[in-house]
Amino acid sequence: MLVSLTVSDQPALVVGSDANAAAKARFLVDAGARVTVIAPTASADLTAMAEAGTVHLAARAPAPCDLIGVAVAIVAVEDETHARRLVGWARAARVPVNAVDRPALSDFSVPAVVRRGPITVGIASGGAAPALARLVRSRIDALLPERLGDLATFAARFRDAVKATVPTGRPRRLLWDRVFQGDIAERVLAGDEAGAAERMIGLINRPDQATPPEAGRGIVHLVGAGPGDPELLTLKAQRVLQAADVIFHDSLVDPRVLDLARRDATRVPVGKRRGAPGVGQAAIHDRMVAAASDGQRVVRLKGGDPFVFGRGGEEVAALEAAGIDVHVVPGITAALGCAAAAGIPLTHRDHASAVTLLTGQVQDGDAEVDPATLAGGDRTLVVYMGRAGASTLARRLIAAGVPAGRPVAMIENGTRPDQTIRTGTLAALPLLARQVGGGPVLIVIGDVVRAAPAWKSRTPSSAPAPAPSPVAAASIASAPIAFART
Repeated sequence: MLVSLTVSDQPALVVGSDANAAAKARFLVDAGARVTVIAPTASADLTAMAEAGTVHLAARAPAPCDLIGVAVAIVAVEDETHARRLVGWARAARVPVNAVDRPALSDFSVPAVVRRGPITVGIASGGAAPALARLVRSRIDALLPERLGDLATFAARFRDAVKATVPTGRPRRLLWDRVFQGDIAERVLAGDEAGAAERMIGLINRPDQATPPEAGRGIVHLVGAGPGDPELLTLKAQRVLQAADVIFHDSLVDPRVLDLARRDATRVPVGKRRGAPGVGQAAIHDRMVAAASDGQRVVRLKGGDPFVFGRGGEEVAALEAAGIDVHVVPGITAALGCAAAAGIPLTHRDHASAVTLLTGQVQDGDAEVDPATLAGGDRTLVVYMGRAGASTLARRLIAAGVPAGRPVAMIENGTRPDQTIRTGTLAALPLLARQVGGGPVLIVIGDVVRAAPAWKSRTPSSAPAPAPSPVAAASIASAPIAFART
């Protein structure tokens, strides 16, 4: 059973000089206690805390009188006999005492704590496995938003107003449910306290509208799923996924990313693949609006980053036009994630000082980029979705002055376990495109391809280097190298 002990502005004593003593002293300082540390020879950590004024350091041996008037004591010494003597002094003075790593001697245990302002989460193992408690703490710490404490403080500002306006019991509980599970909380967590306060005042002035979130207006998060590896998701993306009621996801989103969502969340594939029927963009807008209007928490999960060739801007505009609150959670775009996984620096002092991102899928009516503007030698060109148009891209770049021997890399399934990287020259790009499979492909063009570390250049027996075709033989000095991530 966890019991909270208030030590704010109370005297506390720590006896010891090692890392455990320093850690416990910091714990008490964070809790607001006035901490004295007694240590004949203090560690550098404790000395720094004393010099900063956060603790009072007494460089001497402890005495029984040190326990008089103390609210709590912590014993962090190695010697068992010495520890038992100190615990005895504390109990004689009727002071609660914790002996570090000695649960049988302790009156209480010090939990692993996650703090977000006034919100405190304690994880205790009863002294059985402190290291495990710390591991659990790190997992919880990663899940809780950094501004969760701001949300608690925000709610405290309006408690009296809610009490004066909304009847106690179910109506008040429903109002707070709507606050904490709806757009007001999301605005606070996003740093928009002014917007949250405006909505909160409106809600208080109209308490009859304090219905559960599922009966009110929902919210949409446009979330970047990154290039594939689920460990590349941001902490905010994971939090939003785990709170979603319905997820509209692209077909190229790695299934392992979807596994991070709530098990009971509805998953709706709305991806579009070249040459295959898919859900139109207008239909995706309509589905998101309908789900949010029904009070659901919606996640639109997009590969990479929503605002890099992800049509996120169009979706934000459609949702705002429908009066739906929408928030964007950026993701690691494929150019950054895949290039890093392939060991290719997009900029390099010796090779490139600029990067251009280009989409390889140009629809009727879209403005095409003039390849002549991409012909500079001190530039890396990264092409998204360029497999189908690789021949046209190579021809136009060469015609615009890019050397046919410029190094290129074609990365398929970047950052995933089945990642494959093929390298060659710009002239060989059409051949490379015919060698890749059906996974998402990213093309990197530029001298930076040469800067990839040697271990990335191994050729596996399962992917032998192909012989050049007769047509391309004159343009290909050496056959493209196929290699896979191991």
